[in-house]
Amino acid sequence: MMLPLQRLVHASVTDAARRLFPTVDIPAFAVEVPPTRTLGDLAVTLAFQLARPLRKAPRAIAQELAAAIGPIPGVGRVEVAPNGYLNVFLDRPAFLIGQARGEVAPSPSEQEKTIVEHTAINPNKAAHIGHLRNATLGDTLGRVLRFRGTPVEVQNYIDDTGVQVADVIVGFTTLEARSVAQVRELAATVRFDYYCWDLYARVTEWYEQDKSRLAVRAETLHHLERGGNAVAEMGALIVDRIVRAHLATMARLDIGYDLLTYEGDILRLQFWARAFDILKAHGAVFLRSEGRLAGCWVMRIEDGAEKDEEAGPPPLEEEPTVERGGGDDGETPLTGEADTTREKVIVRSNGVVTYVGKDIANQFWKFGLLGRDFLYHRFGHQADGSTLWATTSTDGAGGAPPFGHAVRIYNVIDSRQMYLQALLSQALRTLGYAGEAERSIHFSYEMVALSHTTAAELGYPPEESSGHRKPFVEVSGRKGLGVKIDDLLDLLTDKASAEVVRRNPETTVDQRRRAATQIAVAAIRYFMLKFSRGKLIVFDIEEALSFEGETGPYLQYAAVRAGNILVKLKEREGLSDADVLARLDGLPADELDGSEAHDLWALVLEASRLDEIVDQVVRSLEFSSLAKYAFGLAQRFNAFYHQSPIVNEERLDRKLWRAAGVGYVRAQLTRACDLMGIAVPARM
Repeated sequence: MMLPLQRLVHASVTDAARRLFPTVDIPAFAVEVPPTRTLGDLAVTLAFQLARPLRKAPRAIAQELAAAIGPIPGVGRVEVAPNGYLNVFLDRPAFLIGQARGEVAPSPSEQEKTIVEHTAINPNKAAHIGHLRNATLGDTLGRVLRFRGTPVEVQNYIDDTGVQVADVIVGFTTLEARSVAQVRELAATVRFDYYCWDLYARVTEWYEQDKSRLAVRAETLHHLERGGNAVAEMGALIVDRIVRAHLATMARLDIGYDLLTYEGDILRLQFWARAFDILKAHGAVFLRSEGRLAGCWVMRIEDGAEKDEEAGPPPLEEEPTVERGGGDDGETPLTGEADTTREKVIVRSNGVVTYVGKDIANQFWKFGLLGRDFLYHRFGHQADGSTLWATTSTDGAGGAPPFGHAVRIYNVIDSRQMYLQALLSQALRTLGYAGEAERSIHFSYEMVALSHTTAAELGYPPEESSGHRKPFVEVSGRKGLGVKIDDLLDLLTDKASAEVVRRNPETTVDQRRRAATQIAVAAIRYFMLKFSRGKLIVFDIEEALSFEGETGPYLQYAAVRAGNILVKLKEREGLSDADVLARLDGLPADELDGSEAHDLWALVLEASRLDEIVDQVVRSLEFSSLAKYAFGLAQRFNAFYHQSPIVNEERLDRKLWRAAGVGYVRAQLTRACDLMGIAVPARM
């Protein structure tokens, strides 16, 4: 890895500068990677920044620094460029051997506990393609943080008391006249999340036919939040079955969690009551005595925040129904009108807390600011064998990890909730928690649509003809129009399986299915990551699944190709990876001195930058950088593969150095893929 060496060079140059120029404050400076290897493997810019305070030419300062630095472990030499750069050339043989053997100093790890909340799909229907970006981004964030040594707790927020669940209850009780027992029986005999998908769309249509029917929703919602009744019992049954379906879907994408946080427990355990008392005591909320929001507890919106869309007159005030997990239920509420006030309703006039109020309580708990905790129970075991915990308000189990009490929080929620997330930070600042407000991070992103070709292939009904057709197809969970993740995965897996058979007809059914599953997941996850998160994604099956170009399967194919080279080397000459590394010491290393665009040393050096790229990704929260780095590394390897034979190379020293380099690149490319949740198949 490159970061430990960069830090060592930085420390050595800093020490030399302080000794040479004790009266000057040493400014921040970078240890960069030059555009070409002829300019060194690393470059230091400090001489330019010291030129003004020292009143000297950068080159003169660089010459003094180079003479004062002394030996640096892992560095072969330091040269002064005519323009004043310090060009650092590594001890290339030692670097490759150390990297390939894993003899790398660990980077300093962060000990500040971080919570990443993602997915958070409303538990009322099957997970669809609109949720994919949230879950993929959130899972990748957790992976890169752990890669850097950060203690991470991954949470999935379950809105078990929201209007979406209430709507499905209305569907079962009013439209279908089913009892709790009948719904339980139905759940055992059908694909329940798919059934609720259709039922939710029917309920939406039923409301639209007669807006007065929204009173049924309001009454159902009250019963659901109050608990201890048949409505709440049915809601708990629906939520449990849907959540388990969502978890099974996410497991197919290799996505897991540490804790499921249930909104109902926030209410039952009086988290909101405690947070409400704190907010009132600090004047963060106040009671409106007149106007459209009379009887509501509201929070003033700070300058710069977007306008609220708190809807309708009490008691049918209806908050926007945007899913936390990036779904498509954020359409204009059925009874809503845009609010032109600069206030956000936290508690409605009928006493019902809005979901931003519950979010505030939950955010306070995550930071350990409420002075109380959930009870916990073991929800189940995940694919990797780890225990999945869930909050509860009764019958908690012992042995739960110490959840909450984070130093930093990332809420992965789409950009439509930017305003509501800003209110969480505003509440923290108002209460005097400026640091927590700064470390309360909304990880936002834009939505996912479908290409017209993909929409048609997935059975999406064609758009009605009009004068102007959008270049993509939008999904709508409320209307039952969308692509379920499981259906998409099934289709991609079938297509990938056909390609595997074409390339490797001798594979068994099990081998073929496993490889096809891994390819399908790679296609989806890479596509969700390769675009800037501020850009709307138009998902296209053929583009995502291609073995050529900027795709997940292309990365897999490069890693598999590298592995095949090493397998052939062992089969023909009996040289294992360990044998190759054991024979490198003392060998001529002119193979590492090349200056060609695709030479071995350039490939190794690029592979070593993974930790540097991850560091950039965490600071920018832009995972497209990681995706593009992995793609560039795969391209560089493929170019090297076509130009530099390994198994058929006659010179033993070249063969061994190339084999060691390929083994290291394969390991780094596999690590980069793993950070994106992409597994490398045995064969493709």
